[in-house]
Amino acid sequence: MTDYGHDLQFGVFITPLNQPAQHAVDLAVLADRAGLDLATFQDHPYQPRFHDTWTLMSYIAARTERIRISANVTNLPLRNPVMLARSAASLDLLSGGRIELGIGSGGFWDAIEAMGGRRLTPGQGVDALEEAIRIIREVWNTDERGGVRVDGKYYQVTGAKRGPAPAHDIGVWVGAYKPRMLRLTGRAGDGWLPSLGYLKGGPAELARMNDLIDEGAQAAGRDPKVVRRLLNINGRFQTSGTGLFSGPPAQWAEQAAEIALDYGTSGFILASDDAATINLFAAEVAPAVRELVAAER
Repeated sequence: MTDYGHDLQFGVFITPLNQPAQHAVDLAVLADRAGLDLATFQDHPYQPRFHDTWTLMSYIAARTERIRISANVTNLPLRNPVMLARSAASLDLLSGGRIELGIGSGGFWDAIEAMGGRRLTPGQGVDALEEAIRIIREVWNTDERGGVRVDGKYYQVTGAKRGPAPAHDIGVWVGAYKPRMLRLTGRAGDGWLPSLGYLKGGPAELARMNDLIDEGAQAAGRDPKVVRRLLNINGRFQTSGTGLFSGPPAQWAEQAAEIALDYGTSGFILASDDAATINLFAAEVAPAVRELVAAER
């Protein structure tokens, strides 16, 4: 049993389809009004059926009041780290501190290369991501004198001016599954953002992966508790329970609470483009999970 003690957060993972043009926006506004904590969006710039994720997030930030917003996760190979840092900080300032930075090393390399991106091996992608996170943090660090200088293998920054500083300490949440990426998350990230559907062994796999994150954090002299553990989930509400996140809201709440207490997961992000499902998740599942976890703690 591993509980890192973080406050619980609940969010939604919305497909950024551009037809109908306002559909993703309407769902984010609904999630905001329903009281959810996070609205997140995949970032696949090579997909013409999708809005550009950062343009979409900017529009949604202007249309919402309280909910925090993040890519899930940012496609680093097609987004320059200095510009990414400035985009995130600018939107954080404009939104009153409501932006987080989900980030990944990239995938779908044929599509990335077709848009002019550089093809990397998985190992190279990890190294490039670590360089990028360092650059992003340096850009945000306006207390340091002088320009940003990072002479990396994949990114070279030779005196870029620092700033702007974001309105709050933006969380860098890494999408990671393999050991090197998990250790990097512990070493350099503020959060971990995997998808339950990619865990072949189900939630039980979280224990082993948490250990690798903790190992990376400890090797870097960090407390593993500084890394928030989030989880993208999907499922369906129905009257009788048939499995994990497949059943009535009370069953969902019990299952999420068990994952939170056993594996330290403190953020549950529901992949759904259905308004009724999002409302039910916000109204019945989220408060019940909070109650169950608080009672156990």
